[in-house]
Amino acid sequence: MEGRLHDGFVPGRYGIDSYGNGGFRFADMSHRGSILMLPSGIRAWDATDARQIDLAGLQPVLAEGERIELLLIGTGLDIVPLPEALRRRLKESGIGLDVMQTGAAARTYNILLGENRKVAAALIAVP
Repeated sequence: MEGRLHDGFVPGRYGIDSYGNGGFRFADMSHRGSILMLPSGIRAWDATDARQIDLAGLQPVLAEGERIELLLIGTGLDIVPLPEALRRRLKESGIGLDVMQTGAAARTYNILLGENRKVAAALIAVP
């Protein structure tokens, strides 16, 4: 079943082939909307704006925290700072955080994935 989409989830680790037009291409598929790139796979993410990023939306990241050293958050076309409480919770879980534009986060994710690093990404789709 590797690479098959089930209920908004694709198991396995894949690089991002392209982004824009409101979505992403990866694993010979496309997804419209935002995504979480986790060690277990890629899942749909409800966030459409950086101001919507909260602990509840990042629960899948925290659930896999022991397998993640760095979380890249792509906040769309602009860099948007995250609330201090969210940053602190991730740090307490041992997860490093880097916030940047979605395009930069996607490119950085691909590089770190290629180096087999323990990386995850939360990417808001851009037009």
